[in-house]
Amino acid sequence: MSAFPEDPGHFARFAAERDPSVTPTAFVRRSVYGEYLGHLLADAVASGPNRLDRVVDGVTGVEPVQSGVIVRTESRGDFRADHAVLAFGHQPPADPPELPAALTRSRLYVRDPWAVGALDEVPRDRPVLLVGTGLTMFDIAIDLSARGVSGAVAVSRRGLTPCPHDPSVPPAAPGHRPEDLDRVQTAGECVRAVRSRVRAVTAAGGDWRQVVDSIRPVTPELWRRLGRREQDRFLRHARPFWDVHRHRAAPETAAAIERLRSTEWLTVRAARITDARPDQDHVEVRLLPRGGGPKEVQPVGMVVNCTGPATTAAVAEANPVIASLFALGLARPDPLGVGLDVAETGEMIGADGNPTVVLSYVGPQVRGRDGEGTAVPELREHAARVAARLARVYGGEAGGG
Repeated sequence: MSAFPEDPGHFARFAAERDPSVTPTAFVRRSVYGEYLGHLLADAVASGPNRLDRVVDGVTGVEPVQSGVIVRTESRGDFRADHAVLAFGHQPPADPPELPAALTRSRLYVRDPWAVGALDEVPRDRPVLLVGTGLTMFDIAIDLSARGVSGAVAVSRRGLTPCPHDPSVPPAAPGHRPEDLDRVQTAGECVRAVRSRVRAVTAAGGDWRQVVDSIRPVTPELWRRLGRREQDRFLRHARPFWDVHRHRAAPETAAAIERLRSTEWLTVRAARITDARPDQDHVEVRLLPRGGGPKEVQPVGMVVNCTGPATTAAVAEANPVIASLFALGLARPDPLGVGLDVAETGEMIGADGNPTVVLSYVGPQVRGRDGEGTAVPELREHAARVAARLARVYGGEAGGG
């Protein structure tokens, strides 16, 4: 979780200075990591005069001009710079397509459970339907249970839930990586190589987590080698299984979810939502179980969207900067439709397929390019790469910004 690739223990030392009980394998609160990043930013500001000006405002657009860019804001006017780096992260969730407009426009639906006060009106005396069974569902279920809600039903097509981290498992080593990975050309070959290596490692007393973690350093290379057709096939058929093993839950979170399931406060269903009809004080949700069987009617007090961050179409809808760049042809969705089209060196790719040389991006919207892009080890590499390039291009120029 260090912000610096060359110093992997940096965050661990920061956390331990504030709480000596913290070890390098501990799972700390998100607020501690926020404090860490704030501390690093303050250090950067203090490292020299005129290095950083912080402006708190909403950005409405970024417009390239002959010698750089103009950044337009809601209330502070325009700013001129040599280069703009878009560094926004995940965008608010989009409405699941299976939910009818009659529900998504009603007060019995929560589109973004992370919005301030979003869960304040959830009824306590009826179960809640959670759409999605990933890490967002874990957090929201625990929150609703603490609020005294009577129960929850979580639904996704496959009913898969994230596996837990296991701090007792030793770190991955290069030897845990599937030997055939350098030769795979299809999604199916990739899946078979990983499964084969998991069987071998676990038979030798290791753990499947070591195999999954060993792939992280080569994921972008492997992803690009698959090609667009196989990437699309992986997203449609294998990605849900990969995600629950790759993006795991903290042990405490996983244990809390297991307690909620064991007491039947939480039920996880593999099913498809075929309809959801809001009434005065409840929603009748119709489910078609995976594998067949008769349709079921599940009455709930509210429906909460736990599908996670939006993909490209909704990013443009929610982010005026991206919408304006799309309209100007200065940016475009990636070919898979899961993020933004970004060059390996960080430049945004325009509608004509060429880099927009005064615009860069750092963040999770590169998942179409790299296959991953949401975890700190990947994000810090992207940030360091873009920063080094900009330092080379602009570092020696007077008046740059």
